[in-house]
Formats: sequence, structure tokens, C-alpha cells
Amino acid sequence: MADLCPRFEGAMGILSKRWVGLILFELLNGTKRFSEMETDLPISGRLLSDRLKMLEKENIVERNIYSEFPVRIEYSLSDKGKALKPVIQEIQNWADNWMPSDYAEQSNT
Repeated sequence: MADLCPRFEGAMGILSKRWVGLILFELLNGTKRFSEMETDLPISGRLLSDRLKMLEKENIVERNIYSEFPVRIEYSLSDKGKALKPVIQEIQNWADNWMPSDYAEQSNT
């Protein structure tokens, strides 16, 4: 049990960083280019880049570079990242059942 707490805290530290959940949710739908994610998510390019680098360092996201002109860079979930799918789906289920439908509006006031 002593090993569980630090590991759990470490996992929650990664997953609770702002925008990480949405980035992972986006990548569950498949490989994406940076520009696609930047368009689809309400996040600045700089912060998106920062979060993707952090997720890559944690081996949750893979960055693939294709030698084309212009260079094409795509992001996808690693096996470690794909293993988060049931966790993210359960959080979505919990939110659907327990969070008010106007929660986003309430939290902005």
C-alpha cells in the first residue's frame, strides 16, 4: 500500500494538469497534427506545445516526424496513453451522471 500512494499522486499530478484531459480525449480519436489540435481545442499554441512535450516525456504521447516538404509532425497516444482510454471514459460517464449540464457556464462566473 505504501507504493500506491506516491504512484497514484504521480498519475493524478500528470492527469490533473490543465488541458491534459482534453488533449488525451482528442488523441483517443486517433493521430492528430498540431494544427488540428490547435484548431479543435480552446488552448494557445504555446501551452498546447508545452503539454504535448510533457506528455511525450512521460511516454503517454508519441511524436512522429515525416520528412516531407513541409515537414509533417503528428501526435498519437503510445500504448501507455491508450491504456488511459477506460479511465477517461469512466470520468466522462461520471461527469455525464453527476456534473450539471451548465457546469462550464457556472464555473466561468
